[in-house]
Amino acid sequence: MTLSSELRANCLLALQTSEPFAKADQVLALSAEETEIDLNVEFEEPCGVPGRPERPELVPPFQVKQRSIHTIQGRAALIHALTHIEFNAINLALDVIWRYPGFPANYYRDWLGVAAEEAKHFLLLAAHLNTLDCAYGELPAHDGLWEMAERTRHDVLARIALVPRTLEARGLDASLPIRNKLLEVGDEDGAAILDIILHDEIGHVAIGNRWYRWLCAERGLDPVMTYTQLAIDYRAPVLKPPFNFEARRAAGFNEMELTLLQGTTRH
Repeated sequence: MTLSSELRANCLLALQTSEPFAKADQVLALSAEETEIDLNVEFEEPCGVPGRPERPELVPPFQVKQRSIHTIQGRAALIHALTHIEFNAINLALDVIWRYPGFPANYYRDWLGVAAEEAKHFLLLAAHLNTLDCAYGELPAHDGLWEMAERTRHDVLARIALVPRTLEARGLDASLPIRNKLLEVGDEDGAAILDIILHDEIGHVAIGNRWYRWLCAERGLDPVMTYTQLAIDYRAPVLKPPFNFEARRAAGFNEMELTLLQGTTRH
């Protein structure tokens, strides 16, 4: 990757990188540098976004086999799925940097920080996966996170409402039960990684909430009513309990949003 002096251009280059570990390393290097932020540049989308490896094979979600985590193979399948989520999360954070111009500088710094933490999560999970006699790419995976990114690519409000605040916020609900299951089968290292991920993801969803509300204020929109309509318009998945209300509060969801989450099929 040939770096320029501009952050968003570099994030687009990293997004185009196909090799997962090279992508993670590039993101970590970018987050450690002080570069100018090309705030208002309009980029034409190149071919090959996002860059991804030939494997894992991407299949519909129902074709991803669920296995018992009481076996090494079952734990490997679970950790592989989580590793793939974190790889996608790197791409998602990079995409909201290069794709949308005209934000304050802190918007781009926030999402670069998210991308760097997702890269760290990916590397931690990939290394743990290796201890289970498996490597990232060896098992099939699905592409639900990026499919929503494709649907919302032309509207940053919809993107932030439905990716970090919806799909990634589901991780706040799922992380603790998965972590506890790993502990039950003696996978203390895997559980410790899930603790790190949950802590960091609260911050990521909080960033999504902050910029979603900023955008709503800029457009003169009510955040709660607007979310309801966006979820319908873009066919967001129905969120099902149990919910981690403590984590969701820490991530900036207000009581009205949490009440709606409990009381409707759409939230």
